[in-house]
Amino acid sequence: MARKTVKFRLYPNRSQRERLTATLDVCRELYNAGLQERIEAWKCRTPVRVFDQINQLPEIKAVRPDVAGVFSQVLQDTLRRLDKTYQAFFARVQRGQKAGFPRFKGRNRYDSFTYPQSGFALGTKLQLSKIGNLKIKQHRDMEGEIKTLTIGREAGCWYACFSVQYEPTRLPHSSNNIGIDVGLEAFATLSDGTRIENRYYKTAQAKLRRAQRKVARRQNKKSQRRHKAILLLQKAHRHVANQRKDFQHKLSTQLVQNFGTIAVEDLNIKGLSAGVLAKAIHDVGWSTFLNMLAYKAENAGRQLVKIDPKYTSQECPNCHAIAKKALSKRVHRCDCGLTIGRDHAATFVILGRGLRLQAQTAGQFAPVACEKPLPSGCLQGGEDVTLVMVLSEEERPAYRDRAA
Repeated sequence: MARKTVKFRLYPNRSQRERLTATLDVCRELYNAGLQERIEAWKCRTPVRVFDQINQLPEIKAVRPDVAGVFSQVLQDTLRRLDKTYQAFFARVQRGQKAGFPRFKGRNRYDSFTYPQSGFALGTKLQLSKIGNLKIKQHRDMEGEIKTLTIGREAGCWYACFSVQYEPTRLPHSSNNIGIDVGLEAFATLSDGTRIENRYYKTAQAKLRRAQRKVARRQNKKSQRRHKAILLLQKAHRHVANQRKDFQHKLSTQLVQNFGTIAVEDLNIKGLSAGVLAKAIHDVGWSTFLNMLAYKAENAGRQLVKIDPKYTSQECPNCHAIAKKALSKRVHRCDCGLTIGRDHAATFVILGRGLRLQAQTAGQFAPVACEKPLPSGCLQGGEDVTLVMVLSEEERPAYRDRAA
């Protein structure tokens, strides 16, 4: 069995939005009060357990009608959420990692609450205990058993996130193999010669800049005009994030459906995103894409092979010689006569390493030969894998001249 989260858009009316907002306010106040109690208890060296705090809820509900108006399990989950945050902080301290102490949540920093077991029902509308029947846009069928429901607010919009336990569907066996080289000039280059573009943030930068300036001009942080400007900025960023996520879901699904073995680089994306190319790397979203590819391949019975990225763009896929070149050089030229696009050459190196690693981990020997480059060819899969170069129309004349 596997778990996944399915997200649907909610369209509450005015009174329902007020009740949803009131529920968030109560949960946020309870979270902050629980954190304050834990801080005071730590100062007095009298630890407080999460069950001690949960047992106080009936007394609080007796004197607070607004707290009594929230479903009981939602309140309990808020305190468990605080406990998880608290325990994670001490776990990081024990491991010697940099750890920030749990923060008190402001009005704009607490945007979700959870029904952990019951209190909701999904039909033509979403029925929530103590809130009502909300209109929901269920754009796909629900597969599996619903475990939890989280109601979230993003940029003024409300969403229902169902955590579902389901049985993955295995796809038929495929002997097709592909190597993927992610980059910044193109989002990804495949070993079959396909180049995939994706720069949504760069395209929307002018619109985002204008929205940010509108927020900066509103000096009074408590004014309604500033609140509206912030909402417009949030919606602009959400649109870019949705575009990127939609693209990544479609591409990862397509790759998993068409190829049995997918080879990628095991990149240190966190380290790369700390340099001068941080903005461009965050724009393309490599980490999210590779995570999607990993869990979809696992559920479909495909094999995702991560290889060492060292010298993948420097190694010649024909003679395996290391030809170091600057990042600005986008064409791979080797003394063996091979002239090919740099990213395209890297995909063959990645695929070759992936197939060798796959054979080693499977306990079988499947040699990967690299034949003499040809003007045209294809990638063939099987027990004995042969890697044949695929040259584009622009690369063929240059190769013929070098080969002659």
